[in-house]
Amino acid sequence: MTTLLSFGHGYSARALTQLLPNDWRVIGTTRSQDKAAELLAAGTEPRVWPGADMLPALNAATHLLISAAPDADGDPVLRELEEAIAERAEQFKWVGYLSTTGVYGDHAGGWVDENSPLTPATVRGKARVAAEAAWGAIPGLPLHIFRLAGIYGPGRGPFAKVRDGTARRILKSGQVFSRTHVEDIAQVLWASIRRPNPGAAYNVCDDDPAPPEDVIGHAAELLGLPIPPAEDFDTAEMTPMARSFYAESKKVSNRRIKEELGVTLLYPDYRAGLAALLALEQDGE
Repeated sequence: MTTLLSFGHGYSARALTQLLPNDWRVIGTTRSQDKAAELLAAGTEPRVWPGADMLPALNAATHLLISAAPDADGDPVLRELEEAIAERAEQFKWVGYLSTTGVYGDHAGGWVDENSPLTPATVRGKARVAAEAAWGAIPGLPLHIFRLAGIYGPGRGPFAKVRDGTARRILKSGQVFSRTHVEDIAQVLWASIRRPNPGAAYNVCDDDPAPPEDVIGHAAELLGLPIPPAEDFDTAEMTPMARSFYAESKKVSNRRIKEELGVTLLYPDYRAGLAALLALEQDGE
């Protein structure tokens, strides 16, 4: 049986499962029993991990997806299961690792592609570079790396903050971010599964890198609400975590997912994505 074993079966991984054929078996890990019940209700076999014995699931797996983020001690999956995964490397038809475009670091608003140097400026980015390298060092593993831009989608849009007045338009000169809708992440992963190319890395993002304040402003316009006032980055009160997101500015090329995987984006820019999210909200009311 074709079986996907998904470590850290969260937002993006769940979107992928919506595209898999009905005859696929999906095993997903989660850290909590409550979320395990949610996975089970959605048709995924849950494993509460760390804790569960993962060797039976590894023995059954034909495909691996790793969404679990590295922590202070490195990649959590490899820390516990590297030897077992390496022993089964030739068993897997496809392995996908979800990384981040943060591995490229700051490029002062310039373009990057999959061949650009990995020069992360943040602790999170450096941890991802190390994790990519650790997975890539396993001999014979059919690894595919997906560097995701800022993720949004159902339940993860700016509308709630715009409505309750907590949305902020932070202005930093030259700042641009790339972003991606979760459904486009899912279709890229599915396209790669159907067309494996071990060793490949893919940027997953839309066609329109844009200043973050433009996205918030457009969301307000769609809702018919006042555009939140602009705040200067240098003087705005922000947590260190929030401020760190502005440490890097770049435009990310998505040419490879189109040319190699034949992907046509469902949401090529934030305008299309936000319009679809708002329509989905209104349909659910």
